[in-house]
Amino acid sequence: MIQIIKASNGNLEQLVELALELWPNNDYELLKSEFVYIIGHLNNIVYLSKSDNEEYIGFIHMSIRSGFVEGADTTPVGYVEGIYVKPNFRMKGVARELYDAGAEWAKSKKCTQIGADIGLFNDMCPDFYISMGFNEVNRIICYINNI
Repeated sequence: MIQIIKASNGNLEQLVELALELWPNNDYELLKSEFVYIIGHLNNIVYLSKSDNEEYIGFIHMSIRSGFVEGADTTPVGYVEGIYVKPNFRMKGVARELYDAGAEWAKSKKCTQIGADIGLFNDMCPDFYISMGFNEVNRIICYINNI
């Protein structure tokens, strides 16, 4: 049975380690300081999932966005900032449980829509989001020029 718990300073290390699996190009200490802020911020929530043997196996970071959200027609909007499940635990409903916890939190914040985005080369997330009831609303390509 999977357990979903709210992230706290007591499980911060495990959260950062999972987040580095999702975003491997990040610096450990910088990511840790960002999560310290996120955990204490009222417009953010992070839930962790634990396996039967108490192993931390995934997380979801959700925020509340009050400004423009691509495709949304209401405000505020709950937003999936990141969701990750360790490879050995995928396709077992863990991401769905994390998402459901995040959706309930967003509803409690008066949100009627949830937004998300993915990277261009992320092959797994489109299927997940579609299975959760999301509809693709737009595609963008972002550029940067170092000057």
